[in-house]
Amino acid sequence: MTMNAFITGAYDTAVGELPGSSCMALHAEAAMGAVADAGLRLDDIDGVICAYSFTQPHLMLASVFCEYLGIHPGTCFAVQAGGASACIMIMQAAALVASGQCRHVLVVTGDNRLTGMSRNGAVAALAEVGHPQFERPFGISVPAAYALVAQRYMHEYGVTSDQLAAIAVEHRRHAGRHPKAHMKTPLSVEQVLASKPIADPLRMLDCCLISDGGAALVISSPAAAGDCRAKPVEILGAAQGHTHEHIVVAPSLVDFGCKASSATAFARAGVKPADIDVAQIYDSFTITLAVELESIGFFARGQAGAAAAAGELGLDGSLPCNTHGGLLSYGHSGAAGGMFHAVEAVHQLRGNAQERQVPDAQLAFVHGDGGILSAHCSLVLGA
Repeated sequence: MTMNAFITGAYDTAVGELPGSSCMALHAEAAMGAVADAGLRLDDIDGVICAYSFTQPHLMLASVFCEYLGIHPGTCFAVQAGGASACIMIMQAAALVASGQCRHVLVVTGDNRLTGMSRNGAVAALAEVGHPQFERPFGISVPAAYALVAQRYMHEYGVTSDQLAAIAVEHRRHAGRHPKAHMKTPLSVEQVLASKPIADPLRMLDCCLISDGGAALVISSPAAAGDCRAKPVEILGAAQGHTHEHIVVAPSLVDFGCKASSATAFARAGVKPADIDVAQIYDSFTITLAVELESIGFFARGQAGAAAAAGELGLDGSLPCNTHGGLLSYGHSGAAGGMFHAVEAVHQLRGNAQERQVPDAQLAFVHGDGGILSAHCSLVLGA
């Protein structure tokens, strides 16, 4: 079983500190880049899916974007699912082209979160994630919620801070090979452990970046994919998993929706975790990636950190992971953070990832999660 949908265009903007950038300008650059990469014109696009913005919030952001770009697609809507948005957008676009409702769907993300928001504005926006009755009055924050998961996971499975730090170190090594990465300076485990405490046991370098940037893909039907010039990447399987919104209501602090979403995506694609050549998995914190790698089935419980320390997430490891540097080192710009993972998977499957290329990559796994490990979406892509 396949989704009968192909990624035919991919593009990401510069990322990092981009003075003078704006949400809509980043959307437009990413969109036009992806359409050009596919060898199409803007008027070939008959579906548009956007995500959300912190710097230019709007109830109908997709309509605002289409107005900004001067296009009039037959299908147009926005998705708001935090870090899972990009993968869910791709899954929805695949459904649109597979059902015959669209030929070419543009999925586009972008935000200038670093230069377009004050520190107080960023804190206020992120504070909205807490439950207004049971969490916010007690001072919850996003890092504190993930720290709860980290503490429980470390207690349950013996994961150490050194092992989590090894994840950050490997991501920085990957980012050093990417010409666009926000942070490239090499890291050591000792530097991660010596960085500023944020929420015990997480330190600053266990946390993702805040960046400006945008990214977009074009998803095409099998018939329409022939119109495109770029090497198509097939969407073989996709699925979602949802267990909660607020961490206080999570049924478990060690099992999350990624377990179900990945199992279903693998089944729909007809593959197993061991078949995957390269993985691009949401890494808002080091603990996020550790939990998801294990829940998805790439490593046994408590072993992802040790695997990172042993180099298994590197280019020569058993599972090259987040080969662009991930949110921890490549960059994180809201919903575009998750889209960066998908764009990197396309580069890998096309064989044009340059110094960070995984040899003969044929199958890629992409995963996004939003909230506090709340909303999950998994994709299996094939060259």
